[in-house]
Amino acid sequence: MMEWLLAPMDPGAPHEVGGYLSWHARLMVLAWGILAPLGVFVARYFKVLPGQNWPQALDNHLWWNTHRICQYSACVLMLVGLWLILNAGPIIYRPGPHALLGWSALALALVQIMGGILRGTKGGPTDPAPDGTLRGDHYDMTPRRLAFEYIHKSAGYLGLALAVAAILTGLWQANAPNWMWLVLVLWWLGLLVASVRLQRRGMAVDTYQAIWGPDPRLPGNQRKPIGVGVSRRSENNDIQGSV
Repeated sequence: MMEWLLAPMDPGAPHEVGGYLSWHARLMVLAWGILAPLGVFVARYFKVLPGQNWPQALDNHLWWNTHRICQYSACVLMLVGLWLILNAGPIIYRPGPHALLGWSALALALVQIMGGILRGTKGGPTDPAPDGTLRGDHYDMTPRRLAFEYIHKSAGYLGLALAVAAILTGLWQANAPNWMWLVLVLWWLGLLVASVRLQRRGMAVDTYQAIWGPDPRLPGNQRKPIGVGVSRRSENNDIQGSV
């Protein structure tokens, strides 16, 4: 078993990579294979924590801080990894499926960064407008905020799918040892199994409700939640269903 784990994916070819390529792979795997999926997982399922006295206790920041730390760190590692491969030389950096998938994932990451910058104001009781009102792009669910949420969620999930494909094609291109892809697949399967369980428990709570509660008079609660499988809750914390 150990011999197989340490053997390259293609036993008939050598596994010889230089320093630039090896660190490019490590940083990209950490960024796209570990941190980015973890940030998405926490943001989707932990907006309301188990045991949180919701809706009396609102706006839990754990998911938000974890999501930002994971995604910002992933972007920094991604840029360093990009620099490494671009400086590795034309022999190592070659066109193909891996390069195409990698550039596509990078483009979506840039879309996410720009979207975060342009998403608008928050508003609401905890972040009122300068004039003292509760107005804000998020609180009012303005067209600007709606566009951000649709683009952010769609680009995020698509980026993860492309990243998984980029990582697997990159491992094959580098003829990496079998233990590398096995560990990654087990990590992704663990997140997938946990996602299924938490989804069934109704943990994918609407962001708006998680922050401001279930009052039907609030602007955001008069719209359908954005995202497949996102749940709404009643004041008794009962799941009202999902879309």
